Amino acid sequence: MARRQHIVLFPFLAQGHIIPFLALAKLITRRYPGRFTVTLVSTPLNVRSLRQSLPPDSGVLLREIPFRSADHGLPPDTENTDSVPFQDLIRIFQASTTLQPQFERLIAEEITKEDGRPPLCIIVDFFLGWTVQIAEKLGVFHAIFNTCGAFGTAVYFSMWMNLPHSHTTSEDDFWVPGFPESFRLHLSQLSPTLRYADGADPWSSVIRQQIALCLSSKAILCNTVEGLEPMGMALLRKIAGLCVWSIGPVHPLETTNSAGRGARRVPGVDPETCLRWLDAHPPRSVLYVSFGSQNSISAAQMMALAAGLEATRRPFIWVIRPPFGFDVKAEFKDEWLPKGFEDRTGKSGRGLLVRNWSPQLEILSHPSVGGFLSHCGWNSVLESLSRGVPLIGWPMAAEQFYNSKMMEEELGVCVELARGVEQRVSSVEVERVVGLVMDGEKGENMRRKAASTAQTIRTAIEEEDDKGTSAAALDDFLATVLKTAPPANEADDL
Repeated sequence: MARRQHIVLFPFLAQGHIIPFLALAKLITRRYPGRFTVTLVSTPLNVRSLRQSLPPDSGVLLREIPFRSADHGLPPDTENTDSVPFQDLIRIFQASTTLQPQFERLIAEEITKEDGRPPLCIIVDFFLGWTVQIAEKLGVFHAIFNTCGAFGTAVYFSMWMNLPHSHTTSEDDFWVPGFPESFRLHLSQLSPTLRYADGADPWSSVIRQQIALCLSSKAILCNTVEGLEPMGMALLRKIAGLCVWSIGPVHPLETTNSAGRGARRVPGVDPETCLRWLDAHPPRSVLYVSFGSQNSISAAQMMALAAGLEATRRPFIWVIRPPFGFDVKAEFKDEWLPKGFEDRTGKSGRGLLVRNWSPQLEILSHPSVGGFLSHCGWNSVLESLSRGVPLIGWPMAAEQFYNSKMMEEELGVCVELARGVEQRVSSVEVERVVGLVMDGEKGENMRRKAASTAQTIRTAIEEEDDKGTSAAALDDFLATVLKTAPPANEADDL
């Protein structure tokens, strides 16, 4: 019997990256049972959290590499971007570049010695581009798993590598290299770290180096669907100059349970209580509001959003966290909302406020939900669109601005309400945009397009005889990797 080939996955130290990497690891073990040994690598606390959420029979192995947060000026027990304030995020990125010796030792000395040969493939996050050098040294196939969408990543790569906004004379918009001449971005569509980047700042130093390194990889896997982002896939292939396989979404769509997708978290509301609340409302009447695990709006924006939601007189579920600038782990204070807001909306049955974390998949899968006010992080985008739920965009960071733009202009499933934490937002505008999406002709048209998008996504991951594009792409990628491996017996073929 042939020995199993070993695939090693290494995500960036962020929950929004670890979750899809774990999903990819599970997907490979499920799709190709007994064929590969699949190992996911991270730092001790992240591995401990993952181990708590993985069933014993998952088939995914976990390995940890040493990391001491104090060595990098981080608070004790800090190994994930979710646990640091915005101003300290750069330290996590810088710290991740120091993991090279530990990762090389794991691959070259431990795994290679245990298996009697190097791994078949190393699949890593694009923020960990330095792993290319280790793969080349050991003769191992190297691939990037892009946890974001294709369009957003293409813009992100071009923006950071070229910094076109830093040498434009226009104060309004500018062209992005590699994109059609008609494509323009506005300065307000840039995260603060990118807006003020000049090529010599700490963020530029880290991100540009990692992007440049990852572009010398052998391939890119993208957590998207070819039919969802045809333009985005074409642009990413052009800008990266690499083979790009669209294999997403990597999460099983039949899953309606938020537990077990990554680190185990205690929801701010019991899922059963949440579902009973949703059961009491008509189909497509509820607006779900969440800005992800790492984002929050400003205090003034929070007041305006609350007033606007109340003015709509429509039911909503809102995942609330302390405003931007406050400790995201701190207890939420009533003073950050209009006086009596939670009591009024709660007693009327129109509002359900959830502290810290919600059972998002359960909520988006419920027929009462008709819209999602979101930061447009890619995990949330896929979860919403795969369930046919249109979005209201309020991008906060990274490529979220480009996701929002693509969904509004290309797919027609999103209306943007605001950008970032600096924009002034009025309750009147909140009321107007919510009404636009939840009611009327435009809202109905968005729901039709979102339903069509959901069907495109579901067809792509079909695994039966007539395989979908994403299922076939993963097969093709692994077959390509196997062809590059040292000679082995025939059982190594897919």
